[in-house]
Amino acid sequence: MPLEHTEPLRRAHGTRRTAAGPAGPAGSPGPADASRAAGPAAEGPVPGSEANPAPAPTPAPAPVPVRMPDHQGGDPPTLLTAHGCWYPSPDPAGARVAFICDRAGVPQLWSGPVRGAEAHVLDGDPDPVTEVSWSPDGRWIAYTSAPGGGEHTRVLVVRPDGTGRQVLAGAEPGSSAHLGCWTRDGTALAVTVAQPSQVHAEHAGPGHLPPEAEGASPAGARAPGAAWSEDGGPALGPARGGGLAAYLVDPDAATAPVLLFSEEGAASLRVCDMSADGRFALVRRGPRGRREVLLLDTATGRTAFALHVADGDPWIGRFSADTRTLWLRSDAEREFAALLRVRLDEDGNSRGLSVAAEREGSGLDLLSVPDHGRWAVLAWNAHGATELESAGLALDGSDGGIGPYRHPALPHEVVTRIAPVDRGGLFAALSGSRRRPGIWELDEALVPTRTGWSARDQDAVPPGRPPVRPVPLRCQARDGLVLGGWYYRAPEQDPGRPAPCVIHLHGGPEEQERPVFDPLYHELLGRGLDVFAPDVRGSSGWGRSFVDADLGHGRFAAIDDVADCAAHVVSLGYADPLRLGVMGRSYGGYLTMASVVWHPDLFRAGVAVCGMSDFATFFAGTEPWIAQSAAAKYGHPGRDRELLRALSPMSRIDQLRAPVLAVHGEHDTNVPPTESEQFVRAARDRGVSARLLTLRNEGHEFLRADNRRLYRRAAADWLERHLR
Repeated sequence: MPLEHTEPLRRAHGTRRTAAGPAGPAGSPGPADASRAAGPAAEGPVPGSEANPAPAPTPAPAPVPVRMPDHQGGDPPTLLTAHGCWYPSPDPAGARVAFICDRAGVPQLWSGPVRGAEAHVLDGDPDPVTEVSWSPDGRWIAYTSAPGGGEHTRVLVVRPDGTGRQVLAGAEPGSSAHLGCWTRDGTALAVTVAQPSQVHAEHAGPGHLPPEAEGASPAGARAPGAAWSEDGGPALGPARGGGLAAYLVDPDAATAPVLLFSEEGAASLRVCDMSADGRFALVRRGPRGRREVLLLDTATGRTAFALHVADGDPWIGRFSADTRTLWLRSDAEREFAALLRVRLDEDGNSRGLSVAAEREGSGLDLLSVPDHGRWAVLAWNAHGATELESAGLALDGSDGGIGPYRHPALPHEVVTRIAPVDRGGLFAALSGSRRRPGIWELDEALVPTRTGWSARDQDAVPPGRPPVRPVPLRCQARDGLVLGGWYYRAPEQDPGRPAPCVIHLHGGPEEQERPVFDPLYHELLGRGLDVFAPDVRGSSGWGRSFVDADLGHGRFAAIDDVADCAAHVVSLGYADPLRLGVMGRSYGGYLTMASVVWHPDLFRAGVAVCGMSDFATFFAGTEPWIAQSAAAKYGHPGRDRELLRALSPMSRIDQLRAPVLAVHGEHDTNVPPTESEQFVRAARDRGVSARLLTLRNEGHEFLRADNRRLYRRAAADWLERHLR
């Protein structure tokens, strides 16, 4: 089907949504909202139609800013020589950069000059920082932090000198907020607010499970506060209070918050861009694998345009300076994401859609366009490594090609974020197989220079044990599907002798194994254990068909992929078939549990980190917006109850033979700790060696240096004991 659309696309979902213009009192919809339909149901009217109006849902309440004490004292002591710096956001002049750095042992907000090493911390709190955005007018730096290391994040702003710190959204107990874009003039920041669910609304602090949920729940048990459908499965969406709403918030508090968009039972919601005149908003919403972008008229609430867009980086597109062109990173009707150009009329309707840039066999990972819109920076995923380029964008409204292209030579393999500067050049966060994350400045000629506050390459690891450069491997699954991955050979390993090997499985499942330095791998390699990190079906980077190959009953094949990857490295003579281990985090933790019960005689030990052991208890205990995405990926807990039961490792726990270490963050509300607890308890009841390590002040991601070190050493000790 050609990529030419002259009419708005029909929505393929049945949620209710609202969009609003300027609000009245804080948190109240605009005057037109009371009579405007929230959105059509599936098979309903074309977006923007006023047919079949329905009552608008009650949005998550408007955020109430809370002033915080200014950061006092000097910079925290440097605990990590081999620290990481990432997520750069420059000021409008390109003279200073705000970024995230973990040199003090936890990711914090820092700022420093482009040329110089005198960076300083702007927020000395121990709560990990996850995203950063400097306002276009240079007056504020917005950032997201995770209190207690949990999943309930909040959005803050601070002046570039460290004063004026305040929580813009997410200050209420049990609530959560996410960072959106700034308006082009910098006077307001878009934030997404999650309405507290019934499961978590009554705790004293963010990220904490209620006391009743801290014990292990038997398979099929109902979590406290969870609503259940008539067929016995947990009800998703509004019944659990999982609404998401996007607001524009003025950090100076001169105007009340403005409701932009609201959706009941939403899986995700992010305001990615606002047009220069503020009339249109670009919103990304939807569950994993079914993301879409909406172009909203903020004055009327009308959806002028909608299109399927790619997973991955949430900053999915930008308006041109004159709002007549929309640039999108999308894999609509394609195997790999490309740069799409959408021509817009004065009302935001599509006048045509075309492919502006694409690559055969490679997807567009990152897209960044400065406010003036004269050029774009594109990061392409070439089997895990990044190929970066800049390209001029046509400003005359034509549909011709873009260019000319410029291709910088990068010092490391993977780009994780790009931040252009209006005057020319950009900042790029780079990771590589032999260094920790750092930030490079690329000047107008795109020549890269490491910033003075990023760790040196030679400081990636302590002296005496250099990092290992992995080699790419391809192997074939039993049904013929070709899988990819990276093999790490332990130093001083006898090249002609099979070695103990750990199959490491990434999360997602849509994540991708990429050639970046991983301290966990470094720890395992130092113990004489090889590591094979494959991309089983469901991983990104190999095309849309590969991502979707694990849906439904295809997940059984994904479990078999793990065994096929192990068999492949054994057949190559790399791995000893009697000394194979398996480990992974998040979905990789689930896959680890599944692998040791589906293939009980293959693996000698397992390490399952933040994994789901039973889909019934997972759906009952997770956050409502996560449940929405998970249902689209794994199956609906009501309609697909039998499939989910069959896919749950707890359903085959009697087959477990290998000793298992389970690791979990105590504040994980993405995959509740009860998932690990019940698996360990069931293993012990059957006489299998099992241990649970709970990391304090951590959520689904482990962000504190001391906890990461504890986790790495515990995992390596466990695997070394059972494999060597």
